[in-house]
Amino acid sequence: MSLKGVELQIAIPKTFDAGKVADQLQQQSSIHQSNAQAASERQLEKNRETVIKSNSAEEASLEDREREQAEQERKKREKKEQEMKETKHPFKGNFVDFSG
Repeated sequence: MSLKGVELQIAIPKTFDAGKVADQLQQQSSIHQSNAQAASERQLEKNRETVIKSNSAEEASLEDREREQAEQERKKREKKEQEMKETKHPFKGNFVDFSG
């Protein structure tokens, strides 16, 4: 298969154009891959922060529950102390003997 001079004038520039297009496609695929990697890293970091936030929220709710329990125990103790103060002894303080 022999090419004539006129055909070479058309074929050689098209070869360069085809090379440029192939190079652009290769660069484009590497750019897409790096963008996908960056997006996956951002998603991974977001997931890490979400886990940390949910753990801190869980710890906060645990602390709230502990505070509520402590408050209930304190109220029970105060109620018992109040009841102890209010209870009357069966014979103390009911009769005063003024005879001497």
